[in-house]
Amino acid sequence: MSKPKPVFKSLQRKLWLRRWSISAPRMTIKNHLPWPLRAVFIAIVVGLGGAMAMWAYDLGRSFTGFKPGATTAQLAEVQEQLKQASAERDKFETTVNAAESQLNIERSLQAQLSRQIKTLESENTKLKEDLAFFESLLPTDTGAQGITIRRLKAEMVEPTQLRYRLLLMQGGKAGHDFTGNYQLIVTLVQDGKSAMMTFPKPDETDKFKLSFRHYQRIEGELPIPAGAVLKSVQIKVLEKGALRAQQSSNL
Repeated sequence: MSKPKPVFKSLQRKLWLRRWSISAPRMTIKNHLPWPLRAVFIAIVVGLGGAMAMWAYDLGRSFTGFKPGATTAQLAEVQEQLKQASAERDKFETTVNAAESQLNIERSLQAQLSRQIKTLESENTKLKEDLAFFESLLPTDTGAQGITIRRLKAEMVEPTQLRYRLLLMQGGKAGHDFTGNYQLIVTLVQDGKSAMMTFPKPDETDKFKLSFRHYQRIEGELPIPAGAVLKSVQIKVLEKGALRAQQSSNL
């Protein structure tokens, strides 16, 4: 029997040394788990993570004093405070509404008082004029015979309204009533031209009749064309068509 060749022995030695040397290839061991077991394992890991998170959350709440019981009590207290605030708000709103109503009443009363004051001032002015009229009853020529015109006053109270006032007197020892009528002649400028207006109109003669023994007060208003400029007002007292007295007043 022939002995092995030296070359073959040398090759066997190299293979044996490579197998047990450090440079030998590494072996990887893989464990193949079934999918159901792997899913159960993942579920367990996720559950443990969630439990640890909840434990950490509760631990943090306990450290900060934020407990479920305390939260319920605080919520009830806040709700009670809210009810009290709502009640106070309603009370204040009622008070404000009452104050506003009272203020409106006071404003209305103030406006009414202002109107009354203006009316009283107007009446006071009228009374002063009346006093002046009656004071004029005592001049030296009161005893003279005939009709006298006292204090003819005319003024515009509206753009188209002329107001006039005067006092007629019968001097001397009048043994009978004076009966007659009076006329008013208004001189004005309209559209750059002079014009005259005579009152009464044919249908207003009854308003301009006179009947008195000692004196008669006369006042009234006359319509004036819009835009007209008044110059003067003249009054004539007539008895059966005869002129008894006249007087003019410039404006």
